[in-house]
Amino acid sequence: MSRLAGEGAAGTGDAGGAGMRAAPGMPAGATIDVLVPTCNRPAALAVTLTALGGQTWPKLRIVVADQSDDAGAFERAEVQAVLRYLRATGRVVETFVRPRRGMAEQRAFLLAQVRSAYCLFLDDDVILEPGMVARLHAVLRAERCGFVGSALHGLSYLGQLRPAQEAIEFWDGPVRPEAVRPGSTAWARHHLHSAANLFHVQTRLATGDTAVRRYKIAWVGGCVLFDTFLLRAAGGFDFWQELPPQHCGEDVLAQQRVMARYGGCAILPSGAYHMELPTTVTARSVDAPYVLSLERHPARRSRTLE
Repeated sequence: MSRLAGEGAAGTGDAGGAGMRAAPGMPAGATIDVLVPTCNRPAALAVTLTALGGQTWPKLRIVVADQSDDAGAFERAEVQAVLRYLRATGRVVETFVRPRRGMAEQRAFLLAQVRSAYCLFLDDDVILEPGMVARLHAVLRAERCGFVGSALHGLSYLGQLRPAQEAIEFWDGPVRPEAVRPGSTAWARHHLHSAANLFHVQTRLATGDTAVRRYKIAWVGGCVLFDTFLLRAAGGFDFWQELPPQHCGEDVLAQQRVMARYGGCAILPSGAYHMELPTTVTARSVDAPYVLSLERHPARRSRTLE
């Protein structure tokens, strides 16, 4: 049974200053919260959730917030079937039907539901390899940085080589904080995550072993595991109150605020695949990292999450 999210959830608040660090990583086998925002994509959502059911990480608590039109995703037979499968095989699943107030507010609501030390934000059009959550957790626990992401492969572009967009810069030592702003040299790193660029790079660099390499990013779209404490300490998505409902780039800004304080990276090889569906965020004139600063300011409290 889906719940209407009408009680009002608190914002993330300020969990500490720039000098605070996360607690030691949780032991293997602890629960990881997976947060899935969805809108008007029931078939894609069913595929994404099915891939979560195949994860080797033993304990996942999956939270899905739906802002679809009409009856919504949870009334569709394919989604209901996957939800039954997940619950029958031991996954905890919570579903919410929510009003549409923009993606930043939707992500802020999901973050407010988190109970675990780590939370995975996963888009509703992503297919994960079975060991993906475990690999992300291993790197985040080792690095103790703000987040670790797995960029999405667009396999319809296989064979379309773009050498100018395939530059990659690996971390040689521990992941460190970085301030990445629009127009900076580091901002151009985002081109690596377009089309099938990353897949071409990881195929070319494959050595046959199972080593995971960490590389520098501008941001990672679609699949990002956060240290919950550090995400909240950087303000989470509380800036939703500073944006109009029609916006984009909220995930970019949140990551870059975390990265500036605590560091963040992505991993190679990636095991996340994009379904390459048309975007459901069509109004893109207000792009969060271009209209809000990298520095966090106290959010207005005139509105609440519902």
